[in-house]
Amino acid sequence: MGETVDVPHGVGVAVKAQALGLRGPRGWAYRGVDIDAEPGALIAIEGPSGSGRTSLLLTLTGRMRPTEGRASVGRFRLPKQMAAVRRISALGPVPGVTDLDPSLTVAEHLSERTLLQRRYDGSLRALLRSLLRPRAERAAEVRLRIESALSAAGLDTSALPKGTPTAVRDLERLEALRLSLALALIGRPGVLGVDDTDLKLSDAERAEAWALLRSIAEAGTTVVAVCSEAPEDVQTVSTASRTENPRTAPSSAPAPSDRTDMADDEKETADALAEAGRA
Repeated sequence: MGETVDVPHGVGVAVKAQALGLRGPRGWAYRGVDIDAEPGALIAIEGPSGSGRTSLLLTLTGRMRPTEGRASVGRFRLPKQMAAVRRISALGPVPGVTDLDPSLTVAEHLSERTLLQRRYDGSLRALLRSLLRPRAERAAEVRLRIESALSAAGLDTSALPKGTPTAVRDLERLEALRLSLALALIGRPGVLGVDDTDLKLSDAERAEAWALLRSIAEAGTTVVAVCSEAPEDVQTVSTASRTENPRTAPSSAPAPSDRTDMADDEKETADALAEAGRA
């Protein structure tokens, strides 16, 4: 049986780490990470692509198992209680993990997410209680969840080309980001993870994206966001200075300079997913 998680959804939780590290088949993805963030904080994981940013994000949301160090998300410890951390966290946009389907509409994504959320949100007992409630009451709660998530993500569906029947392929980059965040927020997570926050955004769009993440954090959800360069007023964790320990690195691991040469977001995400599958 899975762990019982009684942390209310939507209530931000503290994120703490001490000397946290993860070593994969090519050496250390990240190492020596320290975090001390209070509930409702906005935490930026800053560094160049390939520096372990995505791996750290997936670790802090319970999707990857760290190799060394200590960490806690709320009252749950990593790696011992990864399943519990997954239950109180959600992922916004993470390439290769939570990609939007370009052929589906906004409405279809929202409907699919609410159905999945009802199935996996909470205990079996809570699900059965929900099913026993009048259909109209359940439908009203679903509408409220969707409206609250869209509002928190700042996505005005009436401003889209075709409203909610708009296909994802027709969304602008910032609109797609808002949709991904809304989908994650439907579950009212305590921690929200966001990858590639500033990728392919103009300066104005980047400022708008960070303002949005600040508003989500201020509303109570702890936000962990990956970026290449964080705003000055955001609590920042850098993965840029991670180093390889030659005494513990596998013989097949490339030298740090080689790792830097082949660093890109797609490679890092692929490595992260491969390692997550081994956890």
